[in-house]
Amino acid sequence: SSEDHHCAGITGTAETRSARSTSSTCTEKNHVPSAENKPMHSNTRVREEDFAAHAQVSGDRWRLWVTCYTVHVLTLQDLAVFLTVLAGTREANGSSSPTDSSALYVLPLGFVESSCHSRIFWMKLNKLLLQGKFFQLEIYDPYSGPVVLDEKLASRCGYVLSEDVWGNPVFRASVLGCHVANEADELFSLTVNIKVSSFSSMRAAVTYTYPMYCSYASWASREIVCEENYMEVSVKTDVPAVSNDYTVAWMSALPEIHNVAYQQWQLMFVSPSGRKRITVSDAVKLGYSFNNTLSRVYLRAPYHSNESDVSVVSGVNMNMITSTSMYRQRWLLLLIDTTVSCPVDGISFTDTTLTWTVPRVIPTLVVQESTFLSKSIVMGVDDQVIVNPEEMNYLLEYNETHIRITIPIGAEGGKLESSISGGVYGVIYYIDLFLEHTWTDTGWQTTKYTVIKSITTPFMPQIPTVINNTEPEERLFNVAFGHFLPDVSLVAITVGNVPFSLREPQHRSFKIYETPFSNGTKAFILEVSFDDPYVLKEYVNRNETKYTLLVNYTLSVGLEMTLYYHSAEVECVVADIEVPEAVGSCDEENLYLTLPTFGLHQYWDLYLGNKILNQHVALTNGYLAATNSTHLILQIPLFAGGLIYEEVSFQKIKARFDVALRKIRTMETLQMFSISCSFNSSAFIICHPDGTIMVSAQMKTVPAIDMSKTKLRDSSCKPREYNEAHAFFKFHVTTCGTSVRFEGDHIIYENEISYEKETLPRQSIPTITRDPDYRLTVLCYYQAKETLVLGAFSSHPATSPPFGSGTMFPRSNTAAYRRVRQALNVVSRVSKGKSPPMEIREFPNESFMEFYGPSMAEVKQPMEPVFIEVELKDESPSVELYLENCWVARSSDFDNTPRWNITVDGCEINGSEFAAEFCPVPASPRVRHPSHFKRLAVRTLAQQLEQVYVHCLVAACSPTNTQPGSTCRGQCSSSRERKGFPGHPSDSLQGYVLAGPVRIVSPDLR
Repeated sequence: SSEDHHCAGITGTAETRSARSTSSTCTEKNHVPSAENKPMHSNTRVREEDFAAHAQVSGDRWRLWVTCYTVHVLTLQDLAVFLTVLAGTREANGSSSPTDSSALYVLPLGFVESSCHSRIFWMKLNKLLLQGKFFQLEIYDPYSGPVVLDEKLASRCGYVLSEDVWGNPVFRASVLGCHVANEADELFSLTVNIKVSSFSSMRAAVTYTYPMYCSYASWASREIVCEENYMEVSVKTDVPAVSNDYTVAWMSALPEIHNVAYQQWQLMFVSPSGRKRITVSDAVKLGYSFNNTLSRVYLRAPYHSNESDVSVVSGVNMNMITSTSMYRQRWLLLLIDTTVSCPVDGISFTDTTLTWTVPRVIPTLVVQESTFLSKSIVMGVDDQVIVNPEEMNYLLEYNETHIRITIPIGAEGGKLESSISGGVYGVIYYIDLFLEHTWTDTGWQTTKYTVIKSITTPFMPQIPTVINNTEPEERLFNVAFGHFLPDVSLVAITVGNVPFSLREPQHRSFKIYETPFSNGTKAFILEVSFDDPYVLKEYVNRNETKYTLLVNYTLSVGLEMTLYYHSAEVECVVADIEVPEAVGSCDEENLYLTLPTFGLHQYWDLYLGNKILNQHVALTNGYLAATNSTHLILQIPLFAGGLIYEEVSFQKIKARFDVALRKIRTMETLQMFSISCSFNSSAFIICHPDGTIMVSAQMKTVPAIDMSKTKLRDSSCKPREYNEAHAFFKFHVTTCGTSVRFEGDHIIYENEISYEKETLPRQSIPTITRDPDYRLTVLCYYQAKETLVLGAFSSHPATSPPFGSGTMFPRSNTAAYRRVRQALNVVSRVSKGKSPPMEIREFPNESFMEFYGPSMAEVKQPMEPVFIEVELKDESPSVELYLENCWVARSSDFDNTPRWNITVDGCEINGSEFAAEFCPVPASPRVRHPSHFKRLAVRTLAQQLEQVYVHCLVAACSPTNTQPGSTCRGQCSSSRERKGFPGHPSDSLQGYVLAGPVRIVSPDLR
């Protein structure tokens, strides 16, 4: 323990600082030390109580007292040094000390702390007052002046300069050090100059003189100190001071010891290489230090010298020097065992603890092990003895062979420090320990063995953890990132690949803050709303959204402020999506599907078979779609494409419309919406996927005919069912004289329903008939790539094959054979007319005065109208031409896709890509029958197409066919008044016309 010694070196105002003392008999303040190396004779001693020195500098800025109320012995040299330093201090404002060119200054308050323990001076400097500065220590020697402390001097003279675990510079010195003033092996003093400069060259340095005192009287017979850079052994004995200038003549009387020099210390080293005897002066050259005091002899040696040896004691490597100190004087031959042995390892680590192991019995230091007895084993941290180690979770234990100190990593007294190694975050634990083991044995009586050890653990990786504390109900990510030591700070954060400074997120929907923990660590908390645009959102499962937060943390780690990057991906799945439910209904002509629009085209799409049900597919199949803020309403006419006809008979048609709700990303089918309705229809044609054609033909003749006598091309193919006005046929495309041909990417099957006339016999030929002419052409179109041959698919295919599209139109016996779609003689022209000024809303007749030839290309700018004129030829003046369905396409092919509708059911529509407007047709010399003409102005709105064609399906109607339900009720009549299915009315003549090509160019390219 430190009960029998005392060290004081407190600088500052006497009102604020007092010397630390345990059982010392003297209160010391601001002593100025002596650098005396040799013990002084007793007649030079003075009583400290006999004087009191007082000094005041700069108007009470700093005071210096030396006051003692009990006996405290100083040498005269101590007093001389005191007065010298005092004089130098008084000149600190402008003059220099005699020993240094730099000025002496008053120590800042709190700059230095010192103590004395285990006969070692301990001095610590406050690193906060050294920030941005350089410092240097000088050992003050009153005989030779200041000596700069370096590594070589430190190990030889018993000094250590290092840092504590907090980075504060620490200076330790043995009381037997080279420059320590020793008074009777009880009182010791050492003065240190602390030089501080803003420059590495130490120019313009400020010098602070700091004295330290230590009292130590309870010496053991042998004391060993194992410091970081030296080993020291001192043995108690009364011998003369070292001297080389005295000899005697009776040396020859002792021939047996003629090898030992007279009144001169010599050292005998024993190592595996042999014996080696050298003088003290030669030992100094080898890095050793040997001297004696009034009552002791000591040897100080560096580790791993040539004369040392490494041995293993109880599993611990020990650096050992076996030496004998020899001295001869008159009739006395003195041999002193100065063997010293210190551990050089013995440190082991686990993930949670470190263990320091020291042999309890060291054979080279114990003469008779049978008499060995441990008297005291204590441990300490820094310069403090730990009386109750268990209170700090330390474990001090020993057995017959070992002494072990186990410290939990991160325990109080040490320091955890963050570090980065190879891009990995981790920690290093530092702690400064010492062990004092006092034992007795017959040979040495009492031995005090002190080991000072600075322990640093290896780098311990500690991958930071990301803890998802998110509460889905709050729709707010709460992510904890930790645990970290206080020397780690968050400097930047990246969310969704977008970097943000620490201040910036506070202005967004982010929130970042630190939260401390009871163990001294901390974590960084990040809060981000689910609805933040940088949060990734993915529709998963059936009704859930997976919210993903991608974060990249940038941390500043440790004193070096090394940047460390850590990425994290946090997910939260919330059931916050409602899968839509569809409602179906029907009227006399249509099926209706109504479903919510939420999530449509965002999470899922509607599929018709294997095709996505978009605007193009809907218009191509003849569907009408309407949306409001919440729902989509889809109108599917009875004979539109994509329907499945479950039952077809003379009395009714049972049709079903199936549409699938599929995930956009995975194409997984979530739900099938199906509408099934039964309809009554008088005229229709259905082209079944398996090649079956079902036709309901309506009587359109005057006078009426007997529908039972109608037939197909093969006269054996009669109607399955019939009545006075209708005949129902059902046949396969491979029977009944059905012909087939290919046109583009379509397969076209054609047959004809006809009536066999009955003749009335007369007296002579020719015969006459009362029956009208009746012929009805039946066509079915199948896409070649989707056509399935009968029997080529299973009875339950995964996806229903598509129905074909069919049409019927009557034909005259005398009409020339035309193209399938060309029942009427119709021509189209593209006008060269220009667009009128914006203030003129109508298109004048002059826009249709001059036309391009059939193969000439019209060049137009975007938004400039293209004028189309369609004329009906070879028909009665009372017949009127109607444009049923018109569309724009990139190709002249009838079935080319994509296509953009401009008229549907005879009405112009204004889409997002094209807009159409009918133009009036006044009579003129060229236009004799305005009812045979239709004019259309078409504008492009969005599509940047290079070349387009305009396709139109047309109808010609006679006034006699304008009964209710007829197609011929005027351009753009109500669809509910039109009983024929869209695009294929059975009560009017049909035709098809193509206009173009038209080239559309940008203004800067024209």
